[in-house]
Amino acid sequence: MNLVIVESPAKAKTINKYLGSSYEVLASFGHVRDLPAKNGSVDPDANFQMIWEIDPKAAGRLNDIAKALKGADKLILATDPDREGEAISWHVLEVLKQKRALKDQKVERVVFNAITKQSVTEAMQHPREIDGALVDAYMARRALDYLVGFTLSPVLWRKLPGARSAGRVQSVALRLVCDREMEIEKFVAREYWSLIATLTTPRGESFEARLVGADGKKIQRLDIGTGAEAEDFKQAIETANFKVSSVEAKPARRNPQAPFTTSTLQQEASRKLGFAPAHTMRIAQRLYEGIDIGGETTGLITYMRTDGVQIDPSAITQARKVIAEDYGAAYVPGSPRQYQAKAKNAQEAHEAIRPTDMSRRPAEVTKRLDSDQARLYELIWVRTVASQMESAEMERTTVDIEAKAGSRVLELRATGQVVKFDGFLAAYQEGRDDDSEDEESRRLPAMSENEALKREALAVTQHFTEPPPRFSEASLVKRMEELGIGRPSTYASILQVLKDRGYVRLEKKRLHGEDKGRVVIAFLESFFARYVEYDFTAALEEKLDRISNNEISWQEVLRDFWTDFIGAVDDIKELRVAQVLDVLDELLGPHIYAPREDGGDPRQCPSCGTGRLNLKAGKFGAFVGCSNYPECRHTRPLAADGGGGDADRVLGLDPDTGFEVAVKSGRFGPYIQLGDAKDYAEGEKPKRAGIPKGTSPSDVELDVALRLLALPREVGKHPETGEPIKAGIGRFGPYVQHEKTYASLEAGDDVHNIGLNRAATLIAEKIAKGPSKRRFGADPGKPLGDHPSLGPVAVKAGRYGAYVTAGGVNATIPNDKTQDTITLPEAIALIDERAAKGGGAKAKKKAPAKKAATKSDAKPAKKAAAKKAKPKAEGAAASPARAPVKAKTSTTKPKAAAAKPKSTAKKSAAKNG
Repeated sequence: MNLVIVESPAKAKTINKYLGSSYEVLASFGHVRDLPAKNGSVDPDANFQMIWEIDPKAAGRLNDIAKALKGADKLILATDPDREGEAISWHVLEVLKQKRALKDQKVERVVFNAITKQSVTEAMQHPREIDGALVDAYMARRALDYLVGFTLSPVLWRKLPGARSAGRVQSVALRLVCDREMEIEKFVAREYWSLIATLTTPRGESFEARLVGADGKKIQRLDIGTGAEAEDFKQAIETANFKVSSVEAKPARRNPQAPFTTSTLQQEASRKLGFAPAHTMRIAQRLYEGIDIGGETTGLITYMRTDGVQIDPSAITQARKVIAEDYGAAYVPGSPRQYQAKAKNAQEAHEAIRPTDMSRRPAEVTKRLDSDQARLYELIWVRTVASQMESAEMERTTVDIEAKAGSRVLELRATGQVVKFDGFLAAYQEGRDDDSEDEESRRLPAMSENEALKREALAVTQHFTEPPPRFSEASLVKRMEELGIGRPSTYASILQVLKDRGYVRLEKKRLHGEDKGRVVIAFLESFFARYVEYDFTAALEEKLDRISNNEISWQEVLRDFWTDFIGAVDDIKELRVAQVLDVLDELLGPHIYAPREDGGDPRQCPSCGTGRLNLKAGKFGAFVGCSNYPECRHTRPLAADGGGGDADRVLGLDPDTGFEVAVKSGRFGPYIQLGDAKDYAEGEKPKRAGIPKGTSPSDVELDVALRLLALPREVGKHPETGEPIKAGIGRFGPYVQHEKTYASLEAGDDVHNIGLNRAATLIAEKIAKGPSKRRFGADPGKPLGDHPSLGPVAVKAGRYGAYVTAGGVNATIPNDKTQDTITLPEAIALIDERAAKGGGAKAKKKAPAKKAATKSDAKPAKKAAAKKAKPKAEGAAASPARAPVKAKTSTTKPKAAAAKPKSTAKKSAAKNG
C-alpha cells in the first residue's frame, strides 16, 4: 500500500480513483502548520529560527496520516506544483518525523499540472525529492511577512489609533492606489480645442479628418488652447478648398496573445466577466479540481497559479486540430506558436492555464457547470485556441488632405484600418482597461491623390484634459506585475485584504483610496519610506526568486533586510503621537483642507472662527478637530465632504408594492427599508435589509437595494434531499442554508449570484467538518496569541457584539473591525486601553471588595471567622468546588481569595481554546 498526500478532499477522491486500490489518498486540507501570532515566532537573533505551530484543525488529519503511514510501503507527497505546495509537503513530512511515524518507508515527491488520469499516472512514474530551495524561498517570504506585519502593525496601532495593519507587499499595493488619488487631486485641467471636418468624396462617401497642421507647422493635440485660436482656424476651414494630397496604405499583422498566466487571467476575468481576482481564483480552483463527466471526476483546466506561457506540445496539437475543425484550415498557422515566459523565476514558470482537453468545447460542459464556472472555462478555452491561430492581417490607411484658404494652407488627416483577414480575432479579442475610442479602427472610403473633396460639416469642440483614471482591479494587478511587486498568486489575497481593512473601496469597478488607507500610507512614506518604495520591493522580490534558484541563502536575505528595518522601527518609537500627526497633517493638507469658495483660510474652524483645524487621533482613527478644544468641540472626518455618503435618502419605488425604498441610518449603522409603518398592518414592521460590509451607503442604488430586500432567496433544491438551499445575509455575513446547516460564503462569493453547485459544495464542506466538539461550558473563542502579562488572548462573540479577552479583561471590538480580521497587536491595545480605564472582569471583582470593607455590621465577620476556624473534621471534607460558594457570604478577604481560582479557570479555558 502506498500513501499519497494531496491538499483537498476533492483531489484525494479523484486521484484515488485514478490510482486504484493499491494507493490510499488523504488530504491535508491545505497548510498544516504556521507561525503562531505572538512574539518570538521568528527569532532574528537565532539566525531567524522559526517556531511552527500545528493548526488545531489539522491535528486530527495529521494523526490520520500518521496512522495510515504505519501500514504503508511508501509516502508520496503530491501537493500542488508551486512554492506553497512544496511547503505543505515539507511541513507534513516534518510533522511525521516529529511524531516518529516514519520508519523505513520511502518518501517521494511528485507533481502534476492537471488532475487527469494521464497526468497523475505519468507523475507517479517520475518522482523526485522535496525541493529544498523552494522551501527556503517559502520560509523567507513567510518570515519576512511575519517580521514586517508583527513589528510594524503595533507601531501603527500606537502612533495611529484606528489603523489596522501594514504588510510588506500589501502596503506597496496600497501606495499605488493612494498615489493615484494624489495625482487626481493635484491635477489641473487644461483647455484645448479640436477641429474635425466631415468631408465627402466625388462618389458621395463621407469620412472625418482632423486638423493636424497649419501654415507649415504641426498641430498637436493640446496646441489649440483657446476658443479664439479655434475660431481663427474655423473661419479658414469654412472658406477652404480641399483635395487629397497623399494616400498611404500599409499592410500590418496583429499576433494573438499568449495563453493565460495567473495575472492575465485575473485581469481579463475582471474586464470581461466583472470577477474580482479572489472570485476568479476560487472558480479556477474548482475547474482545476474537476467535475463529474461520465461518472468520473476530471480536471477541466491545468494548474491556475503559474507565471508560464508555454503549453504542452500535445495540447498544441489538439488546439490546431480544433481550429481546423471549427474555423477552417486557413486559420491554422504553418507552424505551432511558441511563447516566451516573462517570469524571472524559471522554477515557478509552469505551463500556462489551459483546458486539459482542447476537444472539450465550452458548449459541451456548460450544462455541468454553474454560470460563473462556465463563463470562466469558456474564457480560458477561447484564449488558448486563439493563441495558436493565424495572425490577423490589416491594412492601415493614412490620407493627408490639403485645405487652401487664400494664402493659408491647412493640413487635415484621416486614418483608418481595414481587416483583410480576421485570423485569431474570429475567436477572441483581449479586453481593454479604458473606454477610449480607437480612430484607426474606422474604415475609410477609396480615394486617390489630387482628388477634390467637399466639406459637409465642421465640428469645433472644446475639451479639457482629464486626470489619470483610478485603478481597476485588473489594471492594478497589471501595474503590480509590471513593477515586479509581489507574486501573481498573491494578488487576489492582497486586494481582498485592502478592501477588508477598509483601506480602499471598489466603486463602479474602480479602486478608491479611503481616508484610513491614505493616513497609513502617509505615515509609512514619512517614517518608513524605503519599505514602500516600488524599486526596493521589486529588488527584494528578485532576491527571493534567487533563493528559489538556490543562488543565495535565505538567512542572508533576511539579515540584510532586518538590520535596517528594525533600526527604522526603533527610531520612531520615541516619537510622540502629536509629532506624527503634525507630519501627516502637513503631508495630507491638500486632501484634508479643500480650498474655500470665498478664498479664506481652509484651516479656519467653521464653528468658533478663531481656532485652527488640525489632524487628531481617536479610538477609531484619525479625524479633523479644532485647536480650541475643549472650548470648541468641532470635529469632522478627514475628507471635507465627510466621505460617508448620503444616508436617509429615497432611492425610488418598489415595482411590486409601490412602497418607497430608502437608505436610512440607524443605531447600528445604515440599512435599507421598504416603505414606512403606515404601509403595513398594525403591529407589522417595515421590511429591512442590512448593507453589506465594504459597501458605502452612497453607492447603493435602487437595483442593489431591491436585490438586498429580496434576500434570503432560494438557490435551488439540494441534489440529495430535494430540500431548498437558501442564500442570505445574516449577523455574521452572507451565508447559504440547507435545513439546519448554515455555511458562510467565502471571499469572492456573491450572495445574489451563487449557484446551486457552489452552494451545495459549501454545505457539504460544512457538514464534513462536523459539529463543534464543545458541548458544555463557556465559548473558549478563537485564540489569537498571548498578552505580555495577562496570558492567552481570545476573540469571542458576545451578546452585544464581538470582543477580545485576556486575563479576565474584556474589550469590545470597534465597528470597523471583525472577529476574523482583528490581529493580536490590535487586541492587546484594546485590552490595555480597557484595563487602564479600570474596565473588564478584574475591575468588577474589586468593586464588591471595597463595598464590603465599609460595612460596620460585625456579626457576618464573626460568623465568617468562626467558619474559617472550624476543625478540618467539620469543614475540610467539603468539595473544593463549594469553597468559592461559601466565600461569597464572607467578608472582603475571603471573597478576594475566592475570586482567584475563578480567574485562573478562565485563563486555563482560554489557553485550552
